[in-house]
Parts: sequence; structure tokens; C-alpha cells
Amino acid sequence: MDLHLLEALPTAEERAAVDDLLGPPETGWEGGERRGLDSHVSHGGREARSRRDLLLPALHAVQDRMGWISKGALGYICRRLTIPPAEAYGVASFYALLSLEERPPEVMHVCDDIACMANGAEDMCAQLQAVWGPPGTPSPNGQGTWARSPCLGQCERAPAIFIQTGSDEDSDMLGPIEAGEGAKIIQARPWNLHFIPAPQIFSRPWGADLHLLRRVSRVSPSSLDDFRANGGYEALRVAVGLGPEGVIREVKDSKLLGRGGAAFPTGVKWEAVAKQTVRPHYFVCNADESEPGTFKDRVLMELDPFAVVEALTIAGYATGSERGYIYLRGEYSVAALALTNAIEQARARGLLGDDVMGAGFAFDIEIRRGAGAYIAGEETALFNSIEGKRPEPRNKPPFPVTNGLFGKPTGVNNVETLVNVLEILRIGGAEYAKVGTTDSTGWRLFCLSGCVEKPGLYEVEFGTTLRDLLDLAGGVRGGRPLQAVLLGGAAGSFVGPDELDLPLTFEDTKAAGTTLGSGVVMAFDDTVDLDAILLRIARFFRDESCGQCVPCRVGTVRQEELLHRLKAGQPIGSREDEMVLLNEIGQAMRDASICGLGQTASSAIQSGIVRLGAFNGRAK
Repeated sequence: MDLHLLEALPTAEERAAVDDLLGPPETGWEGGERRGLDSHVSHGGREARSRRDLLLPALHAVQDRMGWISKGALGYICRRLTIPPAEAYGVASFYALLSLEERPPEVMHVCDDIACMANGAEDMCAQLQAVWGPPGTPSPNGQGTWARSPCLGQCERAPAIFIQTGSDEDSDMLGPIEAGEGAKIIQARPWNLHFIPAPQIFSRPWGADLHLLRRVSRVSPSSLDDFRANGGYEALRVAVGLGPEGVIREVKDSKLLGRGGAAFPTGVKWEAVAKQTVRPHYFVCNADESEPGTFKDRVLMELDPFAVVEALTIAGYATGSERGYIYLRGEYSVAALALTNAIEQARARGLLGDDVMGAGFAFDIEIRRGAGAYIAGEETALFNSIEGKRPEPRNKPPFPVTNGLFGKPTGVNNVETLVNVLEILRIGGAEYAKVGTTDSTGWRLFCLSGCVEKPGLYEVEFGTTLRDLLDLAGGVRGGRPLQAVLLGGAAGSFVGPDELDLPLTFEDTKAAGTTLGSGVVMAFDDTVDLDAILLRIARFFRDESCGQCVPCRVGTVRQEELLHRLKAGQPIGSREDEMVLLNEIGQAMRDASICGLGQTASSAIQSGIVRLGAFNGRAK
């Protein structure tokens, strides 16, 4: 391949950032000393291209060190990995947390998504704009700037702020700002992210025995010994005793359905991967939860990280996978610290590696950081992201169980789904299936946020009603009237205050024309402008569409434009004409979009209009 590299040169610090990750260059092919044609052939393009999956980590390395990615740095990465600059640019420009333009070293990302909107985010943005100016304006000391952000996965702490910085010094950009009451500046220091700690909000149903969350906030998330003293790695020992087929049998007997939104039978997926004769197999933990209103996986990873590592190890064992990946949301740096520590301790104690627990099977785990792309949570887009490509969904078939990561058989589940397996092996699949209902077995984590007294993470049995769940959270804040509840997040749908006796199961919500989705339960009282909430959801999908397929790329834009016309009282024709057009747009996206983003982009909006009468001229 005739590789035309960029002429711009990297700085010494940019080279160091890349070399710290990839190691020093060994040949002239990748930027080192020229050692003759033979060395280029034997150590050059083919070997370098085999590391294409290190493109995103290399981009992170420069972003973390410098605060942005220059042409020189991008060109050096391309030389080291033998990637055409156009392809690398296409990847780098896709992600919201990566910048290809020079900017101040610190960026304050202020969440203005739906949970934060209901808790004063607009007041916070107005305060920032009054002091600094519009988004993108440098702070008074020149060290930072600010930007509006989609959901940061901190909804129980809303309104939330995330600070990203390219320096190793303590952040001082907040000096001139007095954040509004309740503003929480989230995240910690790995990869140069700073935080001011906010209290961890976590709630339990009163008097209930916990299962998925039984160790959360009771066991040190940094201690493997503490984890093992509280039942840790007992499930893996049971798994080894059962053997791979026995583990899959227990998971199938439990009737565990995936907790990411699709609700696919977990045991069926595992069995399909295990039966593939092509090697190697991979197993991916999808920890890129970016659905507005969702934070359950973050809490599990931050406060019970060894459980995630153990559960992924069991999944790898059962499916014959030699390597596991945790694809972690880029904003989840606290979780990344906890997981990195857990993996290192597990590896040091023989719980990961070439001979796990002395049981004769090999399995190891690698963390891969996302960089701000909702679509990367779609499983095939996630594979592309790990492989160093643009995280755009693939057409199906083929399905991941036969052609997944690196074209090999791959299992993929989210964090909550995997952690359920620990409980299944602890009590047995048949006993697990007795909990909940016939078609929705076990326990479910729900993320309560919005206008509730006690926002947080709640574990309940399937079949608990929406009314009971809201009561556990203390009801609507201040005793105000309830206007609506959003179930499932931006890709879910709204229900009204007359539907609170709805049992929270897969079958009951489907019959009611709604969904459990990723476990979001977001309540809105009568002070919230529902029209503004729907407009924010429309903007979210317009921004997050990868643009690969026309129905989604065009449909999300036209949907938002239509809502703005209704909000302004300027419909094209009558309101009824606009409703017909809105339905047609939604139907086209559902029928013809490649992935679930486009297929669900109209769900919450149409439910808000049909069920709750939004955009009827009575906006607050």
C-alpha cells in the first residue's frame, strides 16, 4: 500500500505519548531508524497493521497528554500503525471527547440532558455563560472552556459536570465560578480527569434482601480479599465444577434475559458462541451505557468491580473464549480505576491468565475506553470501535455469535446481565427462575432519577409495580403532582400518572406499549416543560446518529425540525398534517434503519405526544 502520510511533524511530547503506549519505533517504516528494505518488509506494514486495534488507545494517549490531537500527532500515529490518515481522521473526528482542534487544556462538560434539565441544568449553563460567555469561550484564566454535553451517566447526582483536562496539574478552572446548589463535579484522576467528590447516592428497598447489590457499599471495591471474604469467586469455583456445558445449562434454566434493552435469552447466546468451531472466541462486556437516565452499570463497576471481573471470567469459560474485553464508557474514569485495580489483582492471584484457578483454562481481560459516542453501545459498532474503525453498526446477518470481534465468534452482554450470572450459580438456575414472573425471571436494577425524593439505584423483583418503585424512592419531590414517567430512557417511552399500577416486567410493559429498556425510571413533576424534554430527546438522537443510513441520518433531523415548528406554533399546514408526517418519519426509521438507534429514535417522542398531549399549545 502506498501510504501518503501527513507532512506535519509531532512534537517530542506527542511522540512520547504514543511511544509510551506502543513502545519505541523499531524500523523506518514506523518512524524509527531506517535499517534497510528487508527490515521494512519483516517488521513493517503487516505487523503494524495487525495492531490497528490500538488506534483509539493511541488517540486517547495524545488527547490525555496534550488536551487535543494535532496533525503532527495524528500523522505519527498513522506512521506507527500503518493507517491511512484519512481513515484515522475519520475515527478521531467521530468521538465527542477527542478534539482535532487546539483548545484550552481543560474542558468542562455540562450535562444538559433530560435528568439534568429537570434539576437545574439550564440555570447552571446560564450561570456559566454569564461568567465565561457561550460554550467554547476560554475561561478567565485561559486554562479552560466549557461545552454542553449529553447525559454523563450521573443522573442520580444531577445536575452533573465532567471535567476533561490534558495536564497533570490540579484543575483551577473553577476558581471564578460558584456552581449552583446541587451541582456535582464528577470523575477522578485517571487519564488526567479531575473530580471534586460528591456523596455516592445509593438506595435500597427497605427490608429487602439484596442479591445483585448485596456487596455494594458494604465491601471495599479495592480489596480482593474483602471481596472473597464476602462470597467472591465462589461462583467461578462452581462454574469450574459444572464445566462449560453445565454453566450454560444453569443460565438457560434461569431464563435470564439480557438487561441492556433487547432482552435476548442469555443462555441461548452463550451456547451459540460455545458451539462455534472457529477459533479464537471473544467475550465482550458492554460497559458503554450511554442511554440518558442510565447509571446502574457505573455503580456496579465503581463499587463492586471484582464481581464484574468474575462474571466476565465465567462467561469466557463457558463460551470457550480466550480473551475478554470491557468496553468502558469514556466518561467513566472512576469505574476504570476500580476495574483496572480489580483486573491487576485478579491476574496477580491466578484468577486471570494462562491457567485460571489452576483449572486448565486461559482467560484474560483488557479494558478499552470509549471516547464519547452513544452509538458505540450498539454491539457491532462497539466491535468496530475496538478494531480501530469508526463505530458504525454492521448489517446483520452475520451475527456476532459467528462473526463478531475481529471476525470471530463473540459473546457480548452488559454489566448487569453478567452480574446476574453470579447469583444464578450461587442459588441455581431453577431457583433463580422462581423469582419474578414466568417470562421475566430474577431481579432487576432500576435507575430512578428526575423529580423524585431519593434518586438512586434500586433492586427489586420483576413484577414490582411502577407505583411501588416510585414509593421506594420517596415519591415525587416536594409532594408535587406527577406529570409523566419516562421508562427505558430516550429510546423508551412515556407513561402517564394513570398507569402507575403497571407491573415492571418485559411482558406487561410490552402489552402496555412501552418498554423497560435499560432500566430507566425518570419522573417529571408538573413544573417540568415536557415539550422541552421531547425536544432535547430529538436533539440527542440527531446528534448521536452515526449518519451511516439515510432513514436515521435524515429522519432524526426532520423529526427535530418538525417539533420546533410545533413548539413555535408554525406548523406546515395543520397540526394534524404534522402528526401524520411525524408518524411517517418514525415508521420509516423503524422499518429501514440499520440499528436500534434509528429504530427507537421516535418512540419517546410519539408516546409523549399521544399519551401525554405534548405540543398541544399548553407548554409551560
